[in-house]
Amino acid sequence: MEKSSKKIALISVFYPFRGGIAQFNANIYSGLLKLGHDVEVFNFSRQYPSILFPGKTQFIAEEDNAEEIPSQRIIDSIAPLSYKKTVKKVLEFNPDMVVIGYWMPFMGPSLGYISGKLLKQNKNVVTIVHNALPHEKSRLDKVLSDYFFKRSKKIIALSQTVEKQIKLAYPNLETTTLRHPAYEHFGTLLNRKEALLELNLPESPNYLLFFGLIRGYKGLDVLLQSIALLPSNYQVIVAGEVYGSFKQYEKIIKENQLEKRVHLFNNYIPDQQVKLFFSVAECCVLPYKSATQSGIVAIAQHFGVPVIASKVGGLHEFIEDGKTGRLVEPVTPQKFSEVIKEFAIPEKLNNARTILAQKNHSISWSDFCENMIAFG
Repeated sequence: MEKSSKKIALISVFYPFRGGIAQFNANIYSGLLKLGHDVEVFNFSRQYPSILFPGKTQFIAEEDNAEEIPSQRIIDSIAPLSYKKTVKKVLEFNPDMVVIGYWMPFMGPSLGYISGKLLKQNKNVVTIVHNALPHEKSRLDKVLSDYFFKRSKKIIALSQTVEKQIKLAYPNLETTTLRHPAYEHFGTLLNRKEALLELNLPESPNYLLFFGLIRGYKGLDVLLQSIALLPSNYQVIVAGEVYGSFKQYEKIIKENQLEKRVHLFNNYIPDQQVKLFFSVAECCVLPYKSATQSGIVAIAQHFGVPVIASKVGGLHEFIEDGKTGRLVEPVTPQKFSEVIKEFAIPEKLNNARTILAQKNHSISWSDFCENMIAFG
């Protein structure tokens, strides 16, 4: 029996904004289109005021070559009149289902107002929650989070850890967990020597990759200190834009004479360059001090690259310890150095890559979208 097409409104951040949430939403959009649904995107006109944004830019650059997602750029995070306008536009579209992408308390007022008003109009509203609690907290977090979740009904978490947090704080909500699919839009692995040449990196058998935005909770300091405890043949590639100051990491590098062992690419990595870094890395390291789930794990799994990660938050749900990677506890330089030395050897890494290759396409974006619609 042929499945019926639905009118689905997506409300979150999309192109031309950059970052992991926008990339996730782009894949949801594409997945729904592949299933034959009629999709309308309601995007932000302003995501954050410039003064509050810690990075260089919120927007995709021309050289990023990102997929353009058609959208109505209508939501201004700090302009309540835009919230009302968005509700009006969504109701004019008259969707069978509304999907909201929520990732931090700052978006609570805008997305919470929109969600609450649509629910009052008997619209079927489902929210995908990336983070129930922010990694870097402020005193307003609970107020803003309460405002959003008290105007929600059905919640999809991307890890069981996040679902448990939501159930504990907001027991009246309907919740489920759908696993974060592997990213597929970054292409395929390149010949390692070609990738090394492209990145202007020396040949090394032991490249460890720290990938993604550099923020305090992601533990780059832990990784750098752990490398100082390892033999000199272990080298680190740090690829990602810095949010905040890089001075503390420069200090660790200098004090431990790691200048020749740490290779810095401290800028936003365009989509078409992502495969270069995963093509040269033996494994990806996530020394996070706190976590929910991680889009970086999804990227690594797409490329079949093993992951060594802290056993915090929901990361343990996506890594089979000793098989597709390793989980590290406690989050200390000493423990990370021990696990890297024990696991980052050819035999174990090759075994992990074999297992990852067999699992790589077990969760597709189309599967995710079908399960999302079924829950709604």
